[in-house]
Amino acid sequence: MTADTPPPSLLARLRRFFLRPSTLSASAVVAVGMLTGIVFWGGFTAGMDATNTLAFCTSCHEMRDTVFQEYKETVHYKNRSGVRAVCSDCHVPRDFGHKFLRKVQASSELYGKFVTHSIDTPQKFEARRMEMAQRVWASMKETDSRECRNCHSWDAMDPHKQSVRARKKMEAGQKEGKTCIDCHKGVAHLLPAEFNEEEQ
Repeated sequence: MTADTPPPSLLARLRRFFLRPSTLSASAVVAVGMLTGIVFWGGFTAGMDATNTLAFCTSCHEMRDTVFQEYKETVHYKNRSGVRAVCSDCHVPRDFGHKFLRKVQASSELYGKFVTHSIDTPQKFEARRMEMAQRVWASMKETDSRECRNCHSWDAMDPHKQSVRARKKMEAGQKEGKTCIDCHKGVAHLLPAEFNEEEQ
């Protein structure tokens, strides 16, 4: 290279680096690739886990000031056995594939908060509560209340410890092939105002 010749561009230097024979052994390349994959996967998994915490779910005021306050009054939050179900226990599947899909779907809620501002205030949230609730109910119905069944199952229930009314309802529901969400829509959050109007 002479003094008059301009230095090669960054693109040219990268091309030359990747096209020239490597001095690294194949095992070193594989080891670096595996280490990079492990670090990436660990970070990705840690991020997924961080977004499943109660603190993360209640970090926006729409959740903190509305549904979180309702949830705190339910048996899923405080009960005699001390077992607490947090938001992700009911709203996020446990297996990776379904969990990943749910996280992608949840991004629409972030889009509604930060981009379209359609649910960025408690008032706007309330105006769309029925629509959002119906979407969650339909999803739970479609999966046979999969997340409910992480903790509740027909086999684990002791009908003799239930009230007579509850036992009759549960037995009828089981015979009719109902799923949890068919009867327990208001178990952790207040029902939307429109729900009561539809029921009348």
